[in-house]
Amino acid sequence: MRSLALAILAIGAASIGPAVAQTYDPAYPVCLHKYGPVTYYECRYTSLPQCNASASGRAAMCVINPYFAGVKEPRAGYRRHRRVY
Repeated sequence: MRSLALAILAIGAASIGPAVAQTYDPAYPVCLHKYGPVTYYECRYTSLPQCNASASGRAAMCVINPYFAGVKEPRAGYRRHRRVY
């Protein structure tokens, strides 16, 4: 019974692949998707025209960042109070 549990644990540990990091940077709204031997996303563009200028002549395409955090607005009814010293 013990060897069966160890075998299952070993198979489970071997089947787990390496963790993949987040490919999108949430700080920028537009990403450049580069194709080729190494495919990757480069998220550091603030507009589609800026990204399209960089993608021109390359095997690349501009995409909207689905994880863009955007500008956060204060909550409705939120009032900031002054600190009393």
